[in-house]
Amino acid sequence: MLRWFQALMPREDMFFGMFIQHAALVAQGAVALRGVLQGGDDVPRHSADVSRLENDADAIAREVLLAVRRTFITPFDRSDISGLSTALDDAIDQMLRTTKKIGLFDLRSFEPMMVEMADVIVDAAELAQRMVDMLPDMRSNNARISGLIVQMTKLEEKADELHDQGVKALYLAHRSVDPMAFVVGSEIYDHLEKVVDRLEDIANHVGDIVIAQM
Repeated sequence: MLRWFQALMPREDMFFGMFIQHAALVAQGAVALRGVLQGGDDVPRHSADVSRLENDADAIAREVLLAVRRTFITPFDRSDISGLSTALDDAIDQMLRTTKKIGLFDLRSFEPMMVEMADVIVDAAELAQRMVDMLPDMRSNNARISGLIVQMTKLEEKADELHDQGVKALYLAHRSVDPMAFVVGSEIYDHLEKVVDRLEDIANHVGDIVIAQM
């Protein structure tokens, strides 16, 4: 009965547009983060890009929360709208935390597996963006979204492997020579792993929304 009633009421589908904008900023943030991990003199410039994109994402997140309060009929459950918005914001927030930690340690070069993890982050962010882009027509995109969730899981598993291998390599290289290098490097690996986890959260929220609407 509720679904029938909602079908008769005008719906505020502006949420889809805001989600799409937010996901695009997350994907751009991932590219900027990869630029940071490429090292060299451009680290500060790419870090500033991540910060700028995070500010833009925060503005959209605030807009979503205001719209949830003001909108009578939403395209799907209000808690799901807030949850997806938070997941998107958490992902780019974690990218910013990563760049801040890199700036704190004034790093300009990175381990090869850190760079590989940055590539995984870009791939995962692109998957998340594609999934969010499909939400306006989620019923017909159900199978494709499910396939992207599987791909996201595989990327998260790859990131976990790179994290573990990278931390082990750091330990073997620095355990008796430069313990501080191990501490710093392992912390960067942990932050990168958390970025992938937050991107997987986006995929899980999209999947939950699609299931609830079937």
